[in-house]
Amino acid sequence: MARRKDTFPMINWVYDVWLWSFSVLVDLFFREVHPRGSWKIPRRGPIIFVAAPHANQFVDPLILMRVIKTEAQRRIAWLIAEKSMKRKFIGGAARLLGPVSVGRALDSTKPGAGKIYLPDPSGSPLLLRGNGTNFERQAEVGGLLVLPTVNGLAANAEIAEIHGPEEIRLKKEFKGDVALGQLTGQTDEGNGEPKGGTVRRVRDGYEGTSYKTAPKVDQTEVYNAVFERLSAGGCIGIFPEGGSHDRTELLPLKAGVAIMALGSLAANPESDLKIIPCGMNYFHAHKFRSRAVVEFGSPIEVPRELVNLYKSGDRREATRQLLETIYQALVAVTVTSPDYDTLMLIQAARRLYNPTGKKLPLPMVVELNRRLVKGYTHYKDDSRILNLKKSVNEYNKQLWLLGVRDHQVEYAKFSIPKVIFTLIYRLGKLSVMAIGTLPGLVLFAPVFIATKIISIKKSREALAASTVKLEGRDVIATWKLLVAMGFAPLLYVFYTGLLTYWTYQTRVQGYMPTWVPLWLVIISGFIFFPAITFAALRFGETSMDILKSLRPLVLSLNPTSANTLVKLRQKRAQLSAEVTEVINTLGPEMFPDFDSARIIADPFSDQNQPRTPRTPRTPSHNIPRSRTPTAGRDTTTDASVGGGSNTSGQNLPRNESFHDLGNIGLFASRPQTPHSHPRSRSGSMGGGGGASGGGLHGLSTITSKEGLEEVSLRIRGAMKERGKRRRKSEEISGFDGMGMTMGGEGVSGSATPGSEGGEGRKDV
Repeated sequence: MARRKDTFPMINWVYDVWLWSFSVLVDLFFREVHPRGSWKIPRRGPIIFVAAPHANQFVDPLILMRVIKTEAQRRIAWLIAEKSMKRKFIGGAARLLGPVSVGRALDSTKPGAGKIYLPDPSGSPLLLRGNGTNFERQAEVGGLLVLPTVNGLAANAEIAEIHGPEEIRLKKEFKGDVALGQLTGQTDEGNGEPKGGTVRRVRDGYEGTSYKTAPKVDQTEVYNAVFERLSAGGCIGIFPEGGSHDRTELLPLKAGVAIMALGSLAANPESDLKIIPCGMNYFHAHKFRSRAVVEFGSPIEVPRELVNLYKSGDRREATRQLLETIYQALVAVTVTSPDYDTLMLIQAARRLYNPTGKKLPLPMVVELNRRLVKGYTHYKDDSRILNLKKSVNEYNKQLWLLGVRDHQVEYAKFSIPKVIFTLIYRLGKLSVMAIGTLPGLVLFAPVFIATKIISIKKSREALAASTVKLEGRDVIATWKLLVAMGFAPLLYVFYTGLLTYWTYQTRVQGYMPTWVPLWLVIISGFIFFPAITFAALRFGETSMDILKSLRPLVLSLNPTSANTLVKLRQKRAQLSAEVTEVINTLGPEMFPDFDSARIIADPFSDQNQPRTPRTPRTPSHNIPRSRTPTAGRDTTTDASVGGGSNTSGQNLPRNESFHDLGNIGLFASRPQTPHSHPRSRSGSMGGGGGASGGGLHGLSTITSKEGLEEVSLRIRGAMKERGKRRRKSEEISGFDGMGMTMGGEGVSGSATPGSEGGEGRKDV
């Protein structure tokens, strides 16, 4: 059978070279990218990766490809919009990765002639009429009618029947007060918002609203291409929201991902297809040197009942149920909020809930934000939450008026001599950093200016063409990277050419020795100028952090503002106690395992009093499941993170790669398990009973050196016993060669803890 013209084969070495080349951009643009839960990704078999929210247009797939290839050694074939495949650079680069091109109806909308309205919204909500329209020529059955955008959203409905040039019957009625207001004229003038009350009739004399039409798109060939990839044991990646956006909540998921999973299992029930939810959690996704956490949820196995329901003909119900399961799985690995103000409130509450001032690793920040959003959504009408919300918003407003950040409020407790010394020290350090920053800043300034101007322009274009974007920020990072990729090499060529010409003419005013050949100057230029740029990047990053810290120091020396800063610090301490009290009161009501699964230890309680942890709801919170620390890592830091707070006072080092955080098994990547050894939860918990007969409660806090040594002895003893049992069983069975292989894998860092006498695990 002939291959579809928009399906491209995946060549593994081309995929790997492409990914290695473009991964440099991720390391440059993002300060930190942490994977979490990547051990849940199966190492073989068909997988559908569903990722959300889609906040960075072409950067999201690149990050996921890098993380999944690094952590699980899997390659993904992405479903890419046909509109993106038609772009010269994006489409050309994407074709090398074996994508599946998908046509989207909303990418092909055209303005329709005339206006449309609902003549009887109560009696016949599916009947739609036009004024000066020609539906027979401009619309088609199965196509879409799209209403004008209001507040970043545009309602649409599928056409079921065309009764003439001015009458259409819809497949589903338009829902929502905004859409009904547009079609009946029952809206406030100017803003398109519906008037109060339920819309029951069209306004007298109302001619209708403008609209767009979209053609029907046949996706049969797309599904066939996906089924073929999955039946071969490959991986498919999809953003089920249908497109990128800059909203704080998830968009409704498209049915395509559910149809792909059900259709694949209907054709091959024994394929063991898994669906892996991927949460893309960004901190200022569009900004340079921002941070991100990629979280993987537990694999979703499609129930056989849904597959049978799909095969029996009730595809709509089967798709609906599976889509709801996928949506809930995505909610569990993302931080979503109904609006931006709520997200800012949650961020402030999270900072106030960490009064010890310890820097939390990014995965912990994401998890804490998620729990706070869930709790706020549940108790948002509680009087205690309402009062606390008002106080936190007032505190945020005072921070904004002073121009300081929350963590800088602590500067108010510094003595005057310390403030003066700190200010002088940082000014001196900033001056030294400026020496390393200015050369690269001047040389690379054209790229900075071009990326800024072009990304803003493209953002506005995307916003105008979208029905879901708020400000178009989801395309800013993409265009910054694209412009830098194209412009920076040209700039380096230009500078190298100037240096070579200068050397040829004057030998750089006599400073260049005559024995240096021009070809060496060219090579040196292509090394020197990128190095200058990279140095400016790193020095500039540190310089900006120092520069932002100067204002609160100056305010502390100013008599008119110093008192305000002191009062703000006192208010922060009071707010911190109030936030902690509310969370400790309402938390156990919502989370049965609140105490045992605590992320941050309660700083206002007596730390010396033993805490009796509640029974965890699931085994996923138990410490024995986490990976044993690797050699060279400070075990005190690991233990304190596992216990819920970093009591050691040592912050984690800044991430320089995607898998650095994988060395801490509590909240990140789990090592690969050799396929000859199935992963066993019960076996992994043997450390408590096998060594000393005692067990560790989930996330129990280790507050002393003696406690840490006791845990280390238990784990070491358990591993020795398991190693002895395994070697004994291998000797009995006679598979000595296989035993040596397994032992080697255990020492190299696999999940099987039975290496020789625990060698390679001494750091436990």
